[in-house]
Order: sequence, then structure tokens, then C-alpha cells
Amino acid sequence: MSELAIYASGTAQRARGASRALATATGEQKTAWLRKAAEALRQREPEILAANARDIEAAPGYGLNAAAIDRLRLNTGRIKGMAAALEQIALLPDPIGEVIDSNIRPNGLQVMRVRVPLGVVFFIYESRPNVTIDAAALCVKSGNAVILRGGKEALHSNQALYTILRDALRETGLPEHAVQLVDTTDRQAVGEFLKLGNLIDVTIPRGGKSLIERVVAEATMPVIKHFDGICHVYVDRAADLQMAEDIIHNAKCQRPGVCNAAETLLVHRDVAETFLPRVAKRLRESSVELRCCPRARQLVPDSKPATEEDFRTEYLDLILSVKVVDDLTQAVDHIENYGSHHTETIVTNDLSAAQKFVAVVDSSAVLVNASTRFNDGGEFGLGAEIGISTDKFHARGPCGLKEITSYKYVAYGQGQIRR
Repeated sequence: MSELAIYASGTAQRARGASRALATATGEQKTAWLRKAAEALRQREPEILAANARDIEAAPGYGLNAAAIDRLRLNTGRIKGMAAALEQIALLPDPIGEVIDSNIRPNGLQVMRVRVPLGVVFFIYESRPNVTIDAAALCVKSGNAVILRGGKEALHSNQALYTILRDALRETGLPEHAVQLVDTTDRQAVGEFLKLGNLIDVTIPRGGKSLIERVVAEATMPVIKHFDGICHVYVDRAADLQMAEDIIHNAKCQRPGVCNAAETLLVHRDVAETFLPRVAKRLRESSVELRCCPRARQLVPDSKPATEEDFRTEYLDLILSVKVVDDLTQAVDHIENYGSHHTETIVTNDLSAAQKFVAVVDSSAVLVNASTRFNDGGEFGLGAEIGISTDKFHARGPCGLKEITSYKYVAYGQGQIRR
């Protein structure tokens, strides 16, 4: 067995032991840990920022673009946001032990379906160090041990954050191996963890498409994931055009490097002549490059021509594909052909159009008159998320506390035997 295999196995075994200890941890203990960690984030901000500065300095050497460096960067506001997220999760009901439903059988047997942890989560992610906090908080709150494997570009930031989480676990009497950070940047280590289906219950990759494809190909345990965030905004013929302009600008420009940012704008032909020139002007003022279909280029002549590949691309940058469509049906067909089942929005004042769009678009989140940026655990009231799933089993959309649990049947009897 190689050194990496031994390392992975030992880490997973410690996580398995911690998950058993977490099964009997009280909600009060988990809440105390979350609050202690939030307090420590605020108190230890200088050391976090110093570690993050090392990562930012090295980022160009890893080939990170401006959007990727933005995901990597920490500042006072983002650290305060991480602490606030911990406190919000602390306020959420503990899902473990919840009786989902129950019934009493004719023979008097009481049968309940009870929420339980998944067990051990292997979480792989890139760039964003704040995800270290969100993932650890959600896993421990839901009774799961987690093995964190961040990207090499965020190693120093993740180590600083992990130290704070580990110290808080020790101080509150929770098993310190409930959260572990993989401290090797060797890519082969991921493959060794993915072999451990006997010790790890689920893997959650959060990053680029190539990473997720590798995880799906090699994993010996279930995977919760999405491959792409090719998100669409469709401006219907009955749209409020000022609302539509505000929505697409927010969906594209607020944080272009995240998975719920819009990548394609679809515009009904009846409003294209009025809408496209004005929205193009506003988007250009925010440095957005437009890649347009032939009909859209007639209205925005200084745009670039869109290729077939453009409509299949998650840019994660200030680039937007644009297409004029004949009607809602053509918009939906385009989303089905080119989309990734992540997030889609319709802008319309026509209730029947909105209802049809919601009914027929097969994505993890479908919004009416709102930015795609709202497909997020915090924005949907989950407190935070460990990722967004475009699968239909076991979870779909933002994955918060309940999405990283399972259930088991518990039955209470008074001596019944089956005849």
C-alpha cells in the first residue's frame, strides 16, 4: 500500500470513528461549536488574512484569472459573512432525530421514519476558502464527519480556517476528527479517497467540470454534484423591460465567477428591437462581452458572433451569449438543448407564460422575475449550502442540512411477531 493510500485510509477511519461519536452528540454541543467558531473567526481575522495574502500572491502562478482570484480572496466583509453564516446555521433546527412521518399498524406496531446522518462526507472543492466554513458547519450540524480537500491555490487560507474549526471542536467536547483537512496537494490523494467506499458514505465535488467528471468516473460511493452552471434568463414578450434589464445585469455582473451567474440571455422577438440595444449598452458599461446570434447582432452590431459552442459554455467571466427566440417554446427548447439543468429565470408579467415555463423547464431551480443568483442555500433559507445538485436523486438544488441526511425506519412494538 502506498503512503498516499495509507494516509487516505487513516484519515477516513478517523472520520468514521468521529461520525459514530457525533451520532450521540447533543444539539446544544453542536450549537456551542458553531458559535465558538464564529467568535474565533472574528477574533483571529489577522491570521486568516495573512494566510489568504500568501494564496493571493501565488494565484497568478496557478493560472487563475480575475474571477477565480475574486473567489479566492478573503477580506473583513467576507470573514464577517462566514461568521454570520455559522451563527445562522446554529439557529436552524437540528435535523437529526426528526420524525419525518409515522403510523401505527393494525397490530399496534408503531413505525416511524427518522432522519439520520449520512455518515462520512468527502468534500472536494476549489478556490473559495469560505466554503471550508460552510461545508464543515453543515456537516457537523447534521451529524456528519467531513474530510475537506481544498485546492492547492487556497491551501494556506484553508489551513488557517481549519485550525479554528478544530480548536473549537476540542473546546466544546466534540470529536476533533469530525472535521479533517487533507494537507497534501498531491492530486493522486483524491483518487485514494475515492476508492474508500467502505469508509466514506458520499463524495461532494464542488469545482470545475473536469474535476467533477474525474470524481464521477473514479468514485466508489455516491456523488452529489453538478457539472456546469449554464444558466439562462429568458425575457418574455410580456416582460417589464426595466425589470428584465436589472435582472440580467445582476445575474451576469454581480459575481460572474459563480455557478448561478447567467451565461445566456434569451429574448422574445417582439421585444428584442426595444430591449437589446438598451441592455447591451448597460452590460458594456460593466465590461461584459456579448456573443450574439445573427438576429441579435442586427440589433447589437458591435457584438461578437456566437458559435454553437458558446451556448454550451459556462464562461464564469464577463461574457454573455445572446439569442433572439420566436416564442416561449423556442426558449424552453434552447434551454433543454444547451442548458445544464442548474438555474433558469423567466421575466414576464404573463401568469400563464410563467406557469408554463415553471412546469416544463427541467432544472434544479426555476425562477420568475428574479435573478438566477438566488439559487443559493442562504438565499433560499437553508442557512448555507454544501453545493448545488442537478441530479434528481438523492438531492436536488441547494444542499443544506436536510439534503446531507438520510433516514431509517424505527419501529416500536410490544412483543408483536409476524404470522
